[in-house]
Amino acid sequence: MISHILSLLLFTVLSSTNSCDLGDPELKPIFNGENLEGWVVPEDNVWWTAKDGILYAKSDPEQKGSILWTENQYRDFIIQLDFRFGEGTVDSGVFLRTESEQLQIGESGSLKRDMTASPYISGKGYPVEAEGVKNLLDMEGWNTVKVKVQGNEYTSWLNGKQVMTYTSETAVDQGAIGLQVHPNRDMNIDFRNILFAEI
Repeated sequence: MISHILSLLLFTVLSSTNSCDLGDPELKPIFNGENLEGWVVPEDNVWWTAKDGILYAKSDPEQKGSILWTENQYRDFIIQLDFRFGEGTVDSGVFLRTESEQLQIGESGSLKRDMTASPYISGKGYPVEAEGVKNLLDMEGWNTVKVKVQGNEYTSWLNGKQVMTYTSETAVDQGAIGLQVHPNRDMNIDFRNILFAEI
């Protein structure tokens, strides 16, 4: 009887936990869905708008691009967010403690193809490519990307499936997290459910 109860408890815990989340801390919102509180709003902001739970990002007329940084800086963390491609050549990403290293979202300007969930490292390009993205990515609807940044190791998931692990020789120890509207692009992309936890 006791063993049966323990088995049920274990099944309940495992059933309510995503397999890639085992042992990870609880993720909490760092975007409130209403405004840009907690983020460093760029001067003369025309790129970033918050409304009804969605963060709308779009190019400016001069296509200068923009990065929306968190106010706080972090060491090891997990960030997860939903994104939806808009119009134009969508080239975006999540900067990981520095402007020199990011997790790509959308089309690579250099490779001219989608590199979502792959790391872009300044001076190295894309040292590894996320696996199986073409079959996982919904080009019309919402997608969920998650990246775990621990020391100099980056691990990413797309729509619940682990697709990439990379150890960066140039990772920095601490920094802010940024979302990108790439310069020299006419594009827009939407974000929602931006969740975060330090580890």
